[in-house]
Amino acid sequence: MASGLGIGSSGIAAPTNIFFTQFEITEGYTNDLDLVGQDSWVADGPGGNGVVSNFFAGQKQQAYVGFSPPGPGDDSLYVWRPINFNPVAAGLPVVTFSVLMRIADSDNDEYDYFRWSAYNIPGDRLFSIEFDNYYLEVNYQLNGSSPLVTNVTTFAPDQDYVLNVTMNFASNLWSATLGNALIATNRAISTTSVPLNLGDVDAVWLVYDTNAPGNNYMLFDNYKIAAESVTPAQMEFLGRTAQGWALLRTSGSNGSRWSIEATTNFVNWTVLVTNAISSSGYVDHVDMTAAPFSRRFYRARLAP
Repeated sequence: MASGLGIGSSGIAAPTNIFFTQFEITEGYTNDLDLVGQDSWVADGPGGNGVVSNFFAGQKQQAYVGFSPPGPGDDSLYVWRPINFNPVAAGLPVVTFSVLMRIADSDNDEYDYFRWSAYNIPGDRLFSIEFDNYYLEVNYQLNGSSPLVTNVTTFAPDQDYVLNVTMNFASNLWSATLGNALIATNRAISTTSVPLNLGDVDAVWLVYDTNAPGNNYMLFDNYKIAAESVTPAQMEFLGRTAQGWALLRTSGSNGSRWSIEATTNFVNWTVLVTNAISSSGYVDHVDMTAAPFSRRFYRARLAP
């Protein structure tokens, strides 16, 4: 039996900061003014947005969208800071977005939706993570005409959370967590043929009833977009057992996840298992399906 060389990605290197802000005075942000117009933040739609102080303990200034009603009949506000980053071309295909956030509840008995939406450089929406402030559900929506996937987890108003999103543009996959709760894993960044790059990540206010908007709002701070490079993993074929099973070892960065795939013709590949590298620097797998094959080849592919 021959073993395939390790092909794929590993070793998450030190992240490269693409954009980070805490909305502080030292960064040029002014309290009690609209966020839009400061440090290249822009908007689509009317409605409340701005920079305030001391809503997050120990965090000084933070931004928000919501609270002040939009004009009559207006149903949405999108606020973003252009990033315009091509991860694959830059050799940094794994992009992470993280933000400290809170949905501040309404006290006028009207409740709206808030979102974080990723867009590519041409302006196509890639996916959205939604916070329904009436049902207190977290939902998500893929791009194009994909339906809303509802109630993947829940949240509490007036509570602080860290939202983490990982986007692997080389694999066209994203995953997200809210605190310790899983929102999505290995979902498509794009289900259509739009360009796979990152234009911006928007804070969004969607008004449920345009004649009666809530005075709820989304606070956010420590807004960070970073990117990481990947390097090849190493695979070893350690031999066969008496039963003909193949003994495989994948070495790489601690915590990185790998899908082990097998082929006999380098055209059709079968996923055998997905494992994370342990603190020892490697993970072993026994391919118990190898016995019928006189020759089989293997590769490792980075999994989000």
